[in-house]
Amino acid sequence: MHQETLSPPGDHIFLRGLTAECIIGFIDWERRVKQTVVIDLELPVDCRRASSSDDVADTVDYKRVAKRVLAYIEASEFKLVETLAHRLALLLLEEFGLDWVRICLNKPGAIRNSRDVGVLIERSRADLAAARG
Repeated sequence: MHQETLSPPGDHIFLRGLTAECIIGFIDWERRVKQTVVIDLELPVDCRRASSSDDVADTVDYKRVAKRVLAYIEASEFKLVETLAHRLALLLLEEFGLDWVRICLNKPGAIRNSRDVGVLIERSRADLAAARG
């Protein structure tokens, strides 16, 4: 069954391979040792406006996004990558006023004989509104 994505056609900013260290996992040893997670982000942006003004104020400042993502993840202590990805998505939607976000979050080496394992999620402003209750 084909699932339509939330991200509409148009301009996107992406960050790939952002790495952070955090407590993540539900096994006893995972609760005591920081592990590396790798994050790929995709965010909506209107490049036409920014390209006309050549001003960072007219785009999504990906340096600010990266710093916020790293600070959030490094302070987190979730058991599941699903929880970390979802909460991170809601944070980005809220703090950067985004319409949607796509996040791929993985834990390299989490499964023997596998390069990495993780989740790929998309969240929108509707998800943010639902989370607020």
